Parts: sequence; structure tokens; C-alpha cells
Amino acid sequence: MSLTSDPPLGTTDTDTAAEAPKDAYAHLKVVPVRHPLRWVAIVVTAVLLAQFAHGLATNSGWEWAVFAEFFTADVILKAVWTTLQLTAYGTALGFALGIVIAFMRLSSSRFLRTVAFGYIWAFRSIPLIVQLLFWFNLAYLYKRLTFGIPFGPGFFSFDTMGLVGAMSAAVLGLALHQAAYAAEIVRGGVLAVDGGQLEAAAALGIPRLRQIRRIVLPQAMRSILPNAANEVISLFKGTSIVSVMAIGELFYQVQVIYGRNGRVVPLLMVATAWYILLTSALSVLQHYVERHFAKGSTR
Repeated sequence: MSLTSDPPLGTTDTDTAAEAPKDAYAHLKVVPVRHPLRWVAIVVTAVLLAQFAHGLATNSGWEWAVFAEFFTADVILKAVWTTLQLTAYGTALGFALGIVIAFMRLSSSRFLRTVAFGYIWAFRSIPLIVQLLFWFNLAYLYKRLTFGIPFGPGFFSFDTMGLVGAMSAAVLGLALHQAAYAAEIVRGGVLAVDGGQLEAAAALGIPRLRQIRRIVLPQAMRSILPNAANEVISLFKGTSIVSVMAIGELFYQVQVIYGRNGRVVPLLMVATAWYILLTSALSVLQHYVERHFAKGSTR
């Protein structure tokens, strides 16, 4: 008979545990982890939200009747359309130019990299409102534009007074400003693609442009899209800054209306509701576009 408590030779702790009855721990009560602070936060947040909603519904200062009157007014709908146009033109031109600048920064040419870096540095440093006013007053600096041989004779020229109007200056300023940020977004997305794939594509003899179009950009879009969508939404809300140029976009038109009738709060709520509605639509569109380019990367 063994005088020690060691298990017999040839047995292990695993064998001993396997021989134990399955209900050996059945008498133990499993208690979930308590989160008292979480419940306190939930209650406090719910109370604050209820108070805010109650204030929106009962406070007569919001003047919901005035809000309903102007929310779908013709002048507001035209202003919304102008805002959407500014956003669409600024986004399309800005990202088209931004892609070019991004690949200039990725170029092996030091001159092209320097020019691209200088553009990005300049347009990110100068406030957007200054850029808009500069383009709006272009005729003050250059009264005529001449086309011809550089530093030589010109072939034809035209007056700049009617060339750049308020809308054209706004689109130009928004697009050039957007291009600086779009270039960095695209460059970051391209750098996120593994360089080994380009080496493999080059070894297979795939042309450089086809490498970018079929290999780099489809993968880079996964990194580009979230930041690009944020920039588009920021541009959509940032179009309100063109009100300094008396363009009839949403915020300017709201200012004009409440300047006449004195209903400041309900008219501001009209602009707020439209911004929220259209931003939500852009967010939904972003979700589906991201899901399209995420094919093959998610299960």
C-alpha cells in the first residue's frame, strides 16, 4: 500500500479530471458580472434625452409651424439644389485634380514631388474663405488673360470681368481646396497597398497603367473611401461659407429669410434639418460603396 498521495503510475491530472462526475460543479451558482456604473450612465443619458425631446416638443420658441412652412418652400428647395451642385462640382473636380497631385507626390521625379508638395502645403495653409474671395476678385489682379507663346507674343485674349462669376469662383475655390486634401487621402490609400503585388505584376509583364487601374486602385479604395466620404460630407456642410459671396445656397437663403421676418430659430432649424437629412443620405451611400469595394476582404 502506498503511503503517498501521488496518483498511481501511468495516470495524469487530466485522467483524474475525466473520471470526476460531470455534475461535480452543479451546485455552484453562476452570477453575472455587475455593472452598476453602466446602469447609472444609461439612466442619466435617458433622462437627458427625454428632457431634450420634451423641450423640443413643448418650447414655443422653436416655432414648429414656421419650420413646417419654410421647410419645403420653393426658395429653400432651390437653395438646397444650389448646395448640392456646389458639393458635386467641388467633389468631382477636387478629387480628379487630387488623384493627379497624389501620383505626382508618388513620382520618382523630385521636381514633380516638390510641385505637388508645394500645392498641398499652400492650399491647406490658406483659409478657404480667403481662397474664395481671391478667386471672386480675380479680375482685380488680372483684367485680361492672354493665350500664346510663353514669355512671347499672344494670339488672343479676353476680359476677365465676366469670366469668373460668383458661382464659378465658388466652384473653383472649393475644388482647388478639396484637391489638396483629396491628394493626401489618395496617396495614403495607394501606400497602404503592399508593394510586393506591384513587383509581381511587373514580373508578369503587366503595363504600369494597368497595374494602377486593376491592382492598386481597387485595393486602395478600401482605405480611401472612409476618409473621402468624410471629406465630401465636410465639403457639403462647408459650402455654407460661400454665403460671403452672396450665392443663394442653403445657409445664405436662410439668412435672407430670417433677416426679413425675424424668425431666426425656426429658419436655422430648417437649414439644420436639411443638412442632417442630406448628410444621412450621403452616409448611407458611403455604406453601400464601401461594401462593394470590400468584396473578397470580408466573410
